[in-house]
Amino acid sequence: MRPRTVLALLTAGLAAATCLTAAGPAGAAAPAQHACSPAVSIDRFSDALDKTTYDGTFVGNLSALAVDRDGSLAALSDRSALFRLDARTLRPTAVVRLTDEQGADLDAEGLAALGDGTRLVSSETEPSVRRHSRDGTVLDRLPVPSALRVAPAGRATANQTFEGLTLLPGGRTLLASMEYALSGDATGTVRFQTWERHRGRFALAAQYAYRTDAGLGVPEVRATPDGRLLVLERGFTAGVGNTVRLYLADLRHATDTSGVEHLTGQRDVRPIRKTLLADLADCPSLGATAKQPQPNPLLDNIEGMTITGRDRTGRLKVLLVSDDNQNPAQTTRFFHLRVRV
Repeated sequence: MRPRTVLALLTAGLAAATCLTAAGPAGAAAPAQHACSPAVSIDRFSDALDKTTYDGTFVGNLSALAVDRDGSLAALSDRSALFRLDARTLRPTAVVRLTDEQGADLDAEGLAALGDGTRLVSSETEPSVRRHSRDGTVLDRLPVPSALRVAPAGRATANQTFEGLTLLPGGRTLLASMEYALSGDATGTVRFQTWERHRGRFALAAQYAYRTDAGLGVPEVRATPDGRLLVLERGFTAGVGNTVRLYLADLRHATDTSGVEHLTGQRDVRPIRKTLLADLADCPSLGATAKQPQPNPLLDNIEGMTITGRDRTGRLKVLLVSDDNQNPAQTTRFFHLRVRV
């Protein structure tokens, strides 16, 4: 989502600082013991791709990350570009333009990589989820419940729909997170929609309610290896900066809300359970600087997240990236976290 504030917002991820100093401002290295909370620590960050270009395309506006089948990283720009990044250095090695069926650009926000090399991409305009080939060709389009469509077709608000997209372990279940509540639902209650894959095609499946902290939305979700979810919650206050919190969420025992027209706090609706892992404002700043007010200069408009593996102690390696909105007051910044779940 492109924030509608006078300045702009944030996202996060990670880069190997020693490899990227030639491409931009140096990333700051830090030991893994740099704790944000008992469950989360930050290794390092990098601004090396900030305000750069690759093959004539601006490298920014990054809204999602995914690990591709060849081990490289896919980085999605909400200006309709999909980059391939070297997993070690994060340098771009290829870029593909994405469009809809008529050739128009997408407001692309969510990304999931399938084992056959194709990619699922969500756009928050309609909203929609499309399957694209490696060269960007549209191969398929998934059904979307009418209530989740942008008004007047549905009850969603423009620019507040499908932000997060993730495949659950096994690759048969796809989950998309709405960023904010539908009209008629309680404020702060957002819907997570799932699809089940049968014979290569995704069909609508269960839907769940997720309650955000006051004033925050959901810019990204990522399934953990055990089927739970890492959920980013994000907000922005002019003159103060961003709030970014990382939660662990569990779909088990949550109520299927696909048949519930309005979510208004019904006692028989069990939302997804969540546990706070870290408020990223509590991370050490590692020498980072901010171009606008922030509660921690490390923060920016964090919007993309992926899990790149595990370390020797079993902690998840989590890469975040911020969306700079191609704005001089914001930064394309990668953060490398270690998360114990």
